[in-house]
Order: sequence, then C-alpha cells, then structure tokens
Amino acid sequence: MAVIDFGGVEEEVVTRKEFPLSKARRVLKNEVIAVLGYGVQGPAQSLNLRDNGFNVIIGQAKEFKKDWDRARRDGWKPGETLFDIDEAAERGTIVCMLVSDAAQRKIWPTVKKRLKEGDALYFSHGFSIVYRDQTGVVPPEFVDVIMVAPKGSGTSVRRNFLTGAGINSSYAVFQDYTGRAADRCLALGIGIGSGYLFPTTFEKEVYSDLTGERGVLMGALAGIMEAQYDVLRAHGHSPSEAFNETVEELTQSLIRLVDEKGMDWMYANCSATAQRGALDWKPKFKKAVMPVFKELYKRVKEGAETKRVLTECGKRNYQERLQKELEKLGNSEMWLAGKAVRALRPKAKAQAIAKGAKGVSGRGSN
Repeated sequence: MAVIDFGGVEEEVVTRKEFPLSKARRVLKNEVIAVLGYGVQGPAQSLNLRDNGFNVIIGQAKEFKKDWDRARRDGWKPGETLFDIDEAAERGTIVCMLVSDAAQRKIWPTVKKRLKEGDALYFSHGFSIVYRDQTGVVPPEFVDVIMVAPKGSGTSVRRNFLTGAGINSSYAVFQDYTGRAADRCLALGIGIGSGYLFPTTFEKEVYSDLTGERGVLMGALAGIMEAQYDVLRAHGHSPSEAFNETVEELTQSLIRLVDEKGMDWMYANCSATAQRGALDWKPKFKKAVMPVFKELYKRVKEGAETKRVLTECGKRNYQERLQKELEKLGNSEMWLAGKAVRALRPKAKAQAIAKGAKGVSGRGSN
C-alpha cells in the first residue's frame, strides 16, 4: 500500500503500482467472474474486466429484454458467455451482485442456492449486507464476501477506463473464508480499471454513498439549482440567462477548474467580485444546509432510507411512476432551457476552434 497525505491525514491506498494488472491476472487466473445484472454498473465492470483479459460471464434475466439485448450487442453470446441469473451464478466462482439494490433481495434465494464452498460474493455497494435485516441477504459462512465500489456511474467507469484514467474506488472485505479475500477484492478493483483503491467497510461505504447521492452529488445539487433558477426567473431574467448562470457556467467552466486543482484554485481564477461573494456566502449556505445533512445521515444510518428504497422500488408499478417523475423533471422549464443551450454547444465549439480560441470559458480570465 502507498501512504498518502490527505490534507494532514495520512491514508493507505492501493495504486496500480502496488497492485499491477499482471498481479491481478495471476490472482484471478482460475476464476470465472459471473456478473449478475446488465443495467448500470454491470456493463461497465464486465466490459472492463473482459478487455483486461479476465474470464467473465453475464447473468441477466431474459424478461428484461432491453438489458438482454444490450448484452448481446456488446458481444456476450447466449449459452457461452450470457446466461440466465441462476445458471451464471452456478458457473461463477466469483458472483458479482450488480443488479439494483431492490432486485438483489429478489434474486438472493436463487443465488444463495448456487454458491459453492470457496466462492466469492462480490458487491459494489454495502446496501444489501449492511441492511441484511431488511434485505434478507445473509451470506453463508463458506464464501468470501468482498466489495469494490467505484466512485462514479457505470457510464463514467467505462469512459474513464477507455481513456486510461480510471475511476477511484473503495474496497472492503466483509468475510474472509478462503484467506484470499483481500487479494481477490483488490484484483477485481484493478481489473475494472480503478484509478486507485482506498479501504473502507461495508457500513462506511453505504452510509457515505447514500448520504452523497441524496446530498451534494444529486439531490442537493438539483434542489439548489432549481431554487436559484426559480429566483432568477421570478425577477424577470430570461430562461437562457437563468440557466447559464445556474448550470451551464458551473458544468462547462467552473467545475472543471475545481477538478483540475481544487476549489481554492477555481476561486483564485475568478473575478475579484466573484471571489468576495463566494467567500462571504459560503458559510451562510453551510449553516443553512447543515441541519438537513445531519437529518439525512441519521436517516441513512438508522435504515429509514433503505426502507424507503426497498418499499418503493419493489412495487409493481414503480418503473411507470419513476418514468413520470423523470419526465416531469426533464420537462420543467429549467431543463428544457438546458436542452436548448446544449444544442448550441457544437456550433459554439466550432466557432471557437475556427478562431483559434484557447483556455476555459466563463470568468476565468476576468
């Protein structure tokens, strides 16, 4: 492991230097990696593993025709590398539970019956294990239970792999029956293309993940954007102006500066007016949202958010209701304005290239 200083706190992480792909291949050379589920993480992780030379098969329920057909288009062959859930679980020595959290509860009885002594049960989220009193996912004692949790969507896991960058991942061992659980876990983390791996526990991963998704990464981000957009529109600003000041400048300019060198560097490369305003208002926003985050973390830790997911996502008409919710979001004025703004980007980029424009857009040069 490499010891890295994270802002004055040292952490041990695993990089490709300490655990190269060649070692990962040796560790998993006799394994059959059965990836169950071809929806979100399944395609990315399985394709990355296959491209890296591992023996991978897919388990996907045929009744979900969209996912089955997608697997076939990606080169998985029925009867050879593409099977129903039960047969894939039977064939695998490492069984990767990459169906949705709600679906894991449904397929668990089928998977459990097919686990053999010495197999490994792999997760990319601590949900089913940590909240096993709700999910019923209680692994037998004769298998390894491991986790690699990429810190990004399946789309990003695949895209970053193809560029060579990789997505950072956390990893954990919940149960080590064979004595090889840690090596199997790290080998899979390297195999799916992780940039680096940092240790966690199943509990810490699911608490942080559920908080992050509902908070800064998705829920809070969308809520704050809507609030600012609505205030601007209420004061007579056009949809284009409101969207650009709320979303476009963030995603196309400022967040890229944060990604490059951090929030302080982004502040340093904005106008003096923007700097002063940001520094003055940051503590006010923190004070406003801190109670919400405390309530959110409490609900996550107590299992209230898990109960909500399992109850709602398991209902028969959930996909229909979900689609209506997403359509309502997408058809709101703000995101319709965003669609129009995005449609203008190719032309703007072409003009910039023609003029020999360089650097980032927005206020960075002010």
